[in-house]
Amino acid sequence: MAKEYKTQMEAARKGIVTPEIEKVAAKEHMSVDELLPLVACGKVAIPANVNHKCLEPEGIGSMLRTKINVNLGVSRDCKDYDVEMEKVMSAVNMGAEAIMDLSSHGNTQPFRRKLTSECPVMIGTVPVYDSVIHYQRDLDTLTAKDFIDVIRLHAEDGVDFVTLHCGITRKTIDQIKKHKRKMNIVSRGGSLVFAWMSMTGNENPFYEYYDEILDICREYDVTISLGDACRPGCLADATDVCQIEELVRLGELTKRAWAKDVQVMVEGPGHVPMDQIAANMKVQETICQGAPFYVLGPLVTDIAPGYDHITAAIGGAIAAMNGAAFLCYVTPAEHLALPNVDDVKQGIIASKIAAHAADIAKGVRGARDIDDKMGDARRVLDWEAQWECALDPETAKAIRADRSPEHEDTCSMCGKFCAVRSMNKALSGEHIDIL
Repeated sequence: MAKEYKTQMEAARKGIVTPEIEKVAAKEHMSVDELLPLVACGKVAIPANVNHKCLEPEGIGSMLRTKINVNLGVSRDCKDYDVEMEKVMSAVNMGAEAIMDLSSHGNTQPFRRKLTSECPVMIGTVPVYDSVIHYQRDLDTLTAKDFIDVIRLHAEDGVDFVTLHCGITRKTIDQIKKHKRKMNIVSRGGSLVFAWMSMTGNENPFYEYYDEILDICREYDVTISLGDACRPGCLADATDVCQIEELVRLGELTKRAWAKDVQVMVEGPGHVPMDQIAANMKVQETICQGAPFYVLGPLVTDIAPGYDHITAAIGGAIAAMNGAAFLCYVTPAEHLALPNVDDVKQGIIASKIAAHAADIAKGVRGARDIDDKMGDARRVLDWEAQWECALDPETAKAIRADRSPEHEDTCSMCGKFCAVRSMNKALSGEHIDIL
């Protein structure tokens, strides 16, 4: 019997409860009756390519738990796929909900297929990167058909979402030249599309042939992540004409995708001052009618190379609290190098903290439960229970073990001056020995 739907959105619109919708509802402490209309109207996306057989599906939407994406992939300077796979499995074990393969060197397809055959989290790609690599030809020799064929290849390989920079057009070339940006375009994919248009004189193929792309995405249920080609790369360019004009076009493209039952996420800014983040989230929500918003950071200052996982976590917490649904992690290596395994860990932890803090602030169901358990464990100085609640228990254990206290019911910071210990004894009528 033929399946009655092509995409999760189409199923939801027909009132069909897919296995993916059922699993996401359970994870989010929701009933399927609550989740179905959110998927049907596009406020929740469930990226789940029909060819990604080992996927454990997740929902992405502002009313759900904030999800984390991890960027990985080889480059000409760092091309060890085994190291990248080590990063992938580390990221999955640490709770990342998505992996984006941004490889820009070598034969990328085996690694991409390995991800979609072995990795249980969502897999994303940026097909425009792979186009030059796949054909082994310079950018200006590629045709619109070449780009579209690579999108189809990635869809066939099981990729759950693709970032496509559909929102910049030839009009953008004039805007970039007229509105003198400090950093111009910093999106790698956006710069490639801009360069291709500049060299060939043609319109953006991802915009011109958008309907054909939608047909591919519908066939495999690939979610389109509408790339923010004009995202600001420094605070001075935040919320400028180029960014907002592109966002308006992304709103139009969102409606066109939904008309074909294709799921959409909208990508958002990179570098934004703290006082502009909430406004950016609200503008996107209005223009794109509540489509899930996927942000890089945002980074709240430009002067912290080596610590940009922190600048991004600050911005990510504010963004998610105000409606962002999906945070792209940032590592200490941002702006400097391809991240190593430790950088990946630092980036994930920082992003997970930001996401969790935002979920508590916006009242996501069950978000604070683990914090309340930690409070209970700390009150009775139950260290094992504290490890069970910790985001990174191994690091917490290692720190305590490295500076172990004289008395087990204290830590080496306070010793017998410990407030928790003193209060427990005082409230139970015990003698409080300090010296």
